[in-house]
Amino acid sequence: MRRRSGKLSLWEATAIAVGIIIGASIFSLIGVGAEIAGRDLPLAFIAASAAALLVAYNYAKLGSKIVSNAGPIEFILRGIGDNVVTGMLAFMLWFTYVASIALFAKTFAGYFLALVHAPLTALNMALVEVAVVAVFVALNFRGSKAVGRAESLIVAAKLGILGLFIAAGLWTIKPQLLAPLLDKEHLMGVVYAASFFFLSYTGFGLVTNASEDIEDPERNVPRAIYLSLLISTIVYVGVSVVAVGNLPVKELVRAKEYALAEAAKPFLGEAGFTLIALGALLSTSSAINATLYGGANIAYALAREGELPRVFERKAWFGAPEGLYATAILGLLLALLLNLDGVAAVCSATFIIIYLAVIIAHYRLRSITRGNTAVIALSLVVVASILALLLYHQYATNPRSFYTILASYAGALVVEYLYRARTGRVIRKRVTYTPASVSVT
Repeated sequence: MRRRSGKLSLWEATAIAVGIIIGASIFSLIGVGAEIAGRDLPLAFIAASAAALLVAYNYAKLGSKIVSNAGPIEFILRGIGDNVVTGMLAFMLWFTYVASIALFAKTFAGYFLALVHAPLTALNMALVEVAVVAVFVALNFRGSKAVGRAESLIVAAKLGILGLFIAAGLWTIKPQLLAPLLDKEHLMGVVYAASFFFLSYTGFGLVTNASEDIEDPERNVPRAIYLSLLISTIVYVGVSVVAVGNLPVKELVRAKEYALAEAAKPFLGEAGFTLIALGALLSTSSAINATLYGGANIAYALAREGELPRVFERKAWFGAPEGLYATAILGLLLALLLNLDGVAAVCSATFIIIYLAVIIAHYRLRSITRGNTAVIALSLVVVASILALLLYHQYATNPRSFYTILASYAGALVVEYLYRARTGRVIRKRVTYTPASVSVT
């Protein structure tokens, strides 16, 4: 097939998803995961990947038939219809991307200041946060192709660093440290850790938020989803094997916040910290780039479909897509002004709730996608169980975050209801491409 100018290739679309999946979380997840799953940490990542694969199946099936930069919201709109809940989910998904930018910007600033040995002051953090977001706003201003090329380069460099960590670390592994513990207690630890790690695989759905900009979307949207999940699984499992195989679990837990750097010491020495810090910068950079692109696309698509106020519907804002500016500015304001602990909990819940809604929509559209009913049902059970575990964990360990989640959704539902009652607005269906033999109207 001849390459179309301005469209994202399969690798560029895959890189956007990998960029957000393998974000900065890999550098902190290892220590937290070791505390929960112990030496069974690699099994937990494999189990989490299997759960994510079930969700990816639904996204891939729907994404091959329904192409819209509204992504999962278009799926929900087609499968469940336009109602106050759909409108609420549309807003919450966009807000989640906005909040993710804030979280990534803060993480980037922390690693950058540590790497250059600068004081970790509020002013320094703010300056770095503004600078890194501004850089990627400028890049996104140039369009999807520029974003895709930059993401490909950053992700390639990031994977190179993590690949070096894995390749070098495999030579010094102590097999006895990797022997799995399969008694009931440790298996429950694997299940709980897997439900926690499941969120670290969120990101493949971002491919559907760029589907209008991807070459041959019927083929490449599903391929990019599956490829991004495969690459991320190999990296996560490889990193966890090297970490657990080189350091006793107690040492990984003790160095929880910088466990990956600690795990690199046996084979990379003190240079390991610099390598891991550089990898973290690349990871957060690619995550900001991908999230800005996906978030801006959502804002733009929803604006065209009546979800956002009319001010966002202008075709250009100082010559750039209006969704890009709105997403970036609000993300920066969150990073600069708020404590993001509760916001992170809301983001986690939103991703899982969106997954549930997409799976339900897929069940109702399965005659169009020819999806397997048993797989769809299994997806629903697994994801609902993960949501229940997440909410229970928040309630048991951090009640404030639990009530923040409930309050956020209650508030969004009320605002959506009042906005609809006042304006009479509906969310319009918008699909730019479907196979000729399929009708989704």
